[in-house]
Amino acid sequence: MLIQALKSKIHRVRVTQADLNYIGSITIDEALMEAANLIEGERVQIVNINNGERFETYVIKGDRRSGMICLNGPAARRVAVDDIIIIIGYGYLDFEEAKSFKPSLVFPNEATNLLD
Repeated sequence: MLIQALKSKIHRVRVTQADLNYIGSITIDEALMEAANLIEGERVQIVNINNGERFETYVIKGDRRSGMICLNGPAARRVAVDDIIIIIGYGYLDFEEAKSFKPSLVFPNEATNLLD
């Protein structure tokens, strides 16, 4: 049996941009993507600490070490610049494998969105 389990998490990053006139997605600093084991095009859940919104979108790569966290397209209506969000990626794992799997958890500097 396969179960869906936490694979990746970028915990408490600040939204730096919201671009309504884009085709959609979340742009994430490439260094954060790598640290969290996320890839371009991967589906992620966004949890907004400021307003309680939860929604899904997909990842696109931002400039490395830019600190960029930009919600694009319709997702831009779910956040405001400077909101604090959590970005979560899930994966399908065999039930037994999931018991010992260790997700990639990233805790960047909340003020800069960079890894110290």
